[in-house]
Amino acid sequence: MSKSFFEVRKSPIHGFGGFATQRIRKGTRIIEYIGERITTEEGDQRYAGNLAEHPHVLLFKVDKHTVIDAGVGGNEARFINHSCEPNCKTVIEKRRVYVEAIKTIAKGEELAYDYNLTRDGTETPETEKQFECRCGAKTCRGTMLEPKKIKKRRVKK
Repeated sequence: MSKSFFEVRKSPIHGFGGFATQRIRKGTRIIEYIGERITTEEGDQRYAGNLAEHPHVLLFKVDKHTVIDAGVGGNEARFINHSCEPNCKTVIEKRRVYVEAIKTIAKGEELAYDYNLTRDGTETPETEKQFECRCGAKTCRGTMLEPKKIKKRRVKK
């Protein structure tokens, strides 16, 4: 995958983003998400209480034991922003993470995928603010965190 499908530049969504340098067809594998592979516990420790200094989401969960920290040895994939109406998705294959186009992307269009960051049920208003979404999509849910699970009420019979 030596062919570069995008360039990094200032983004209206957040900080920097990846913008298509050519038309990218649906189904194209665009880039591998790389960085230092660490345990989930190490990832939690590395960024615990330090959210304000690390506004970019750089950890990508590979499995229940491993995350990729793109802040250490990462590539341009770390600049692909979140969107509630994405044009890309991530695919985990043999413990490697790839970004693929889920629709045809026009030259100049910003690449984005839904981060769907995992909730653990302890999110505070500060956490919600930290992971606020700025994608501007009509269907924006307002957060990069996965949608809140709605508890189903049991109906007594």
